[in-house]
Amino acid sequence: MKFNKIDINNWERKEIFNHFLNQQTSFSITRNIDITELYKITKDKGYKFYPVFIFLITHVANSNKHFRMNFNSAGEFGYWDKVVPMYTIFDKTSELFSAIYTNTDEGFKKFYENYISDTEKYNGTGKLFPKTPIPENVVNISMIPWTSFTGFNLNVNNSPNYCLPIITAGRFINKTSNIYLPLSLQVHHSVCDGYHAALFMDRFQTLVENKLEFLI
Repeated sequence: MKFNKIDINNWERKEIFNHFLNQQTSFSITRNIDITELYKITKDKGYKFYPVFIFLITHVANSNKHFRMNFNSAGEFGYWDKVVPMYTIFDKTSELFSAIYTNTDEGFKKFYENYISDTEKYNGTGKLFPKTPIPENVVNISMIPWTSFTGFNLNVNNSPNYCLPIITAGRFINKTSNIYLPLSLQVHHSVCDGYHAALFMDRFQTLVENKLEFLI
């Protein structure tokens, strides 16, 4: 996957980037997303919700380069052409989780097939990262289906220059006839501002309301 280097000295975001990278400032935002129509279509088609969610979140991350910015293994800063979802899977027997990745390049139906295959193959291994080698261009996605929440924060202390977004969803919230998904987005302030976080949430809400042709 191509990595596009950014010349920080000639970047319009240079001052903001350097300031918040030096401060190591990250922030998170949580929003309840109305998934009523998405959930209905997902169940009507016989799909599991989690892979549908993963596919859509990856689509949103790939829609804006600010959600694909990071340092590569050579210490260079830039953005990936695309990111690949790395998501958590839970083993009910051991009550442990693993993190695996599945490519979305070939569209939803192929991704769904590969998701089913990957989760069956790698769940219950007892390993945190059973599928290797792990590509550099992964975006981390997880779901906590046992509880809903109004806020969620994850601290990454051993890699302070980690700039890619981290996305976490919670248990559905039922209100009257609607279903809401608590969605938390954590970003590094050096590459994303409140504006970008709002774009992410708005983009996801728009997709789950109006762009569901891929499921049909």
